[in-house]
Amino acid sequence: LTAPEERIHAVRDALSSDVIACVVRLMNNDELIQLGANVFNSLPGTQIGARGYLGARVQPNSPTDNVDDIRWQVFDAFSYAVGDVLLGTNPVSSDPLSVARIERTLQDILQTFELTDVLPHCVLAHIDVQAKVEQIDPGSTAFWFQSIAGNDEANNTFDISVQKMVEHARSRTGPYGLYFETGQGADFTNGRGDGIDMVTWESRKYGFARALRNIIAGAQASTGQAAEPWVHLNDVAGFIGPEVFRTKEQLVRCCLEDIAMGKLHGLTIGLDVCSTLHMDVSLDDLAWCIDQIMPANPAYLMALPTRIDPMLGYLTTGYHDHVHVREKFGYKVNDRMWQFFQQIGVIDAAGQPTRHFGDPSWVYLQYCQRRGDRRTAETILAEATDQIAAVRSRGVFIAEGYDQQPAVMDRQLDAHIHAIYEDARESIWTELTPAFISAVPNSVRLKTRSADRTDYILHPESGEHLSDDSVAVLDRIRAKDPEAAHVQIVASDGLNARSLMEDDQLKLLLRGLRSDLTAAGYQVARDVLVVESGRVRAGYRIGEQLFGNQNGDKAILHIIGERPGTGHQTMSVYMTMTDGRSWGTRDLVDHNITRVVSGIAKTALPPAAASAEVVRILKQ
Repeated sequence: LTAPEERIHAVRDALSSDVIACVVRLMNNDELIQLGANVFNSLPGTQIGARGYLGARVQPNSPTDNVDDIRWQVFDAFSYAVGDVLLGTNPVSSDPLSVARIERTLQDILQTFELTDVLPHCVLAHIDVQAKVEQIDPGSTAFWFQSIAGNDEANNTFDISVQKMVEHARSRTGPYGLYFETGQGADFTNGRGDGIDMVTWESRKYGFARALRNIIAGAQASTGQAAEPWVHLNDVAGFIGPEVFRTKEQLVRCCLEDIAMGKLHGLTIGLDVCSTLHMDVSLDDLAWCIDQIMPANPAYLMALPTRIDPMLGYLTTGYHDHVHVREKFGYKVNDRMWQFFQQIGVIDAAGQPTRHFGDPSWVYLQYCQRRGDRRTAETILAEATDQIAAVRSRGVFIAEGYDQQPAVMDRQLDAHIHAIYEDARESIWTELTPAFISAVPNSVRLKTRSADRTDYILHPESGEHLSDDSVAVLDRIRAKDPEAAHVQIVASDGLNARSLMEDDQLKLLLRGLRSDLTAAGYQVARDVLVVESGRVRAGYRIGEQLFGNQNGDKAILHIIGERPGTGHQTMSVYMTMTDGRSWGTRDLVDHNITRVVSGIAKTALPPAAASAEVVRILKQ
């Protein structure tokens, strides 16, 4: 705590991850802040991660992977002088062609504004998918992403291994290397905690990232380049839910621990200071958390038009939060991007917002003109108004302007966001009604081990296993006709029972799935298994019981209510197909062999389109 920064840099590479975790656990919050404010690891050739700088990863997500939704959120970010670390979209679909389309959309913006050597882009699909995209569309990718865990078993859940990641790292000889995401609690919530504390597992993830960074440096050197890899890590703190953190104070503590551990590993570390709708950390609490954490000076934060992600349905940092942090703490944006924001006229020569600040239509005008569009400014701006309206009609937020100060969101948008938040809180606690379950054609009612909704929310593992009575029901179903069906449909409430119950959404999806699956030659079980208090892994346990040691490949299609908070009532279909031998091995089947179609709602991905996509993926 009293050593100069250069002395810490001199010894940091000799510190093991477990030693770093022990040191951090000994510190109080003030000491963690003191360490964070004294140690910096900037990306080569930039001020990202440097003292006094706070960057932004723009997260332009769409519930339908609509490229206009994505494009306009980037224009929106630039209008607030936000976005100097990464343009990174979380995709709904992992189809390589869909991922490639988003990659090219982000790349087009950067090429048009001549920013490709300043700001990379990334689509956060699995790293194998990104490699496939680069293979089928060379030059479309820039930064490659992957979530990593703290042990081999947890990494297997992400369908990665040390060897796989080493091979990918060796291939990264270009200017942009690897982008990692981590987060305390992911190991134990995936059943791979082994009684070890979350801080230790998180620190080991940083050690893994450090080792992969060194491999990339070696790969660069082997081609005659300077060994200066762009590698950074985003700590997604709070995304999992109340089973990891229940209070705003715990969230702050986690973020401060992770900043310190990341910096002691020599990493450029950013934060996703986030919360879920089922945590007791509200929209307004998040602002308090940000102010408590910022003195530790992480490299960057997430950035969205508002604090609600329109696709993932969680709470994180909005563009206005970045403006607030710059004003309150004096943090700066990477120099070259700040110059760009001045060039497009949203920041003046004195570093102050101009009349175009918070005006994404103005940024769109600059984009069109740089592409050689000769239409009048009035025509282009009118088109911008129409396009923004279309984006909003799909439930995607676009911020414009501000209230009394640039750091304060427009009052009307703020009220809208709070209304969505309150609606989502209601959705989280809503349960499937007996009348609804009875109305599902050929429904069989099952329950998990969750004692009640509170138990389900606070102890997710209780929703991953069926009650004894429900296990007996499945035994009887299997005994009747053990080899008949290829596909079993399961429907669970998940975190949003309303998504299944409202507007006949489940009924429409079931109708489409049965029709499309039958037309494709699949034999679908007559019964629909409706699970109360069901998590995704409950579907795997059902598959084990129904399909274990049967002949041929069998599939579970698990329809489940997604996290609310996007402004939509969305469902997902988790698709798991494997052979009877694998189904017969207890706890073998997990997320690593599962594909998902998400964002299903009348107002997002229509049920009919979703069922067609499910069948397309099953055929693969």
